[in-house]
Amino acid sequence: MNRAPLSSRRRFLRTGSFGLGSLALATLLREEGLLAAPVKPLVDGPARYDLLPKHPHFEPTAKAMISLFMMGGPSQMDLFDPKPMLTKFDGQKFPGEIKYDNLAEASSKVFGSPWKFSPHGQCGTELSELLPNLGAIADDITLIRSMHSGVNNHAQGLYALNNGRNTAGRPTLGSWLSYGLGSETRELPAYMVLAHPDGLPTFQGEHFTNGWLPSLYQGTLIRPTEPHILNLDPPAALAGRAQRRQLDLLASLNEAHLAEHPGELDLQARIASYELAARMQTAAKEALDISGEPESIKKLYGVDNPQTRDYATRCIIARRLVERGVRFVQVLNSGQSWDHHGSIVSALPALCLATDQPSAALVTDLKQRGLLDSTVVHWGGEMGRLPVLQNDIGREKCGRDHNTHGFSQWVAGGGFRRGHVHGETDEWGHQAVKDIVHHYDWHATLLHCFGLDHTQLAYKRNGIAATLTDGQGGQVIGDLLA
Repeated sequence: MNRAPLSSRRRFLRTGSFGLGSLALATLLREEGLLAAPVKPLVDGPARYDLLPKHPHFEPTAKAMISLFMMGGPSQMDLFDPKPMLTKFDGQKFPGEIKYDNLAEASSKVFGSPWKFSPHGQCGTELSELLPNLGAIADDITLIRSMHSGVNNHAQGLYALNNGRNTAGRPTLGSWLSYGLGSETRELPAYMVLAHPDGLPTFQGEHFTNGWLPSLYQGTLIRPTEPHILNLDPPAALAGRAQRRQLDLLASLNEAHLAEHPGELDLQARIASYELAARMQTAAKEALDISGEPESIKKLYGVDNPQTRDYATRCIIARRLVERGVRFVQVLNSGQSWDHHGSIVSALPALCLATDQPSAALVTDLKQRGLLDSTVVHWGGEMGRLPVLQNDIGREKCGRDHNTHGFSQWVAGGGFRRGHVHGETDEWGHQAVKDIVHHYDWHATLLHCFGLDHTQLAYKRNGIAATLTDGQGGQVIGDLLA
């Protein structure tokens, strides 16, 4: 009977991975771009898969992005888009047509916002009293009040805002930017995702999937507590000299195998990738450790407050990652925590308290470090809310249903205008009616800030060149840009 050898190159590769988590390992193994077929070049030079910095199509204003993604659908008329008509007709029958997502709890009663709005900054942008810290940086942001995707459920809304279509299985924005521009660092992944202590949002890995792009461009998930990246450290028995000897042995095995099988260039990448894995063991720990941050910075973000500590910590880490050359960082909430079908009167203030100070501090901190001009900070979810009551069983229990036909998000830095409000919804906050920004327009404009033409940033699959906007007619919204 034939027996498998006690030791083989294949078995060694399978068992001797030094404990790297699968996402980080995928990034490291493919950094040299030799584990996949060639792709269409962006501007010049040979086609390749890797995370080396690439030339954009034209001069960019942005080099990195931090997306503060609020899964569930923040209520625009309670936070960003004041509507006196809702207050005037509070409790009365809505005069138009409403498309509900949840008919069982639907109501046609107008729901006036329980919170007051006031102008902020020299720009005079009106914002809710729930967002005092955002009000303090109103002159640094562009507030878009006319977002539109037209797909009325969370999954489809997430896909539209994250991957350009309302269907699953496509690459997310961070993957496209990593694919198009590579990374500014050789020691960290280009695309990193910071999870909430309570877990990932609904739809889990769909938030940072590479879709049909090579797995090199998938987001690397960072846990909120130690160990931030699972299995990154080698076992104690392999640390130090032992790991060095294993790396040397693995390199020699790969080189011998390559000599026997000319043309398998992925082996060259593997030889280098394990060296990178060793470097990441130090670089990742340093980047994710905020203990050395000045107390003034921790206080600015709210690390000293139990109600803001988690989000503050993750926002500081996001800034540290961008400082170290990471291209795209996404900070996520848990579940669908902004999905206020009920109890919005108590639930919305609690979420705003947890996120408002850290989000505003991130913009302030980037600005004082000279990084805001080259870093896009985005705050928003996959949808907004309706102007009518849902779950009409008492003021403390009621909420709002989904609305993707007119909602808000804000953006700062990276070439976007400052102190600007773009677009309008109707007098009820229901439909975007002026200067509408469809999700594909948003993506076209965002890629433009990174020096990328959304029609030319393409990946050829099944003989067809696919793009983030994929022929939907997306256009760069010049009024959003400085």
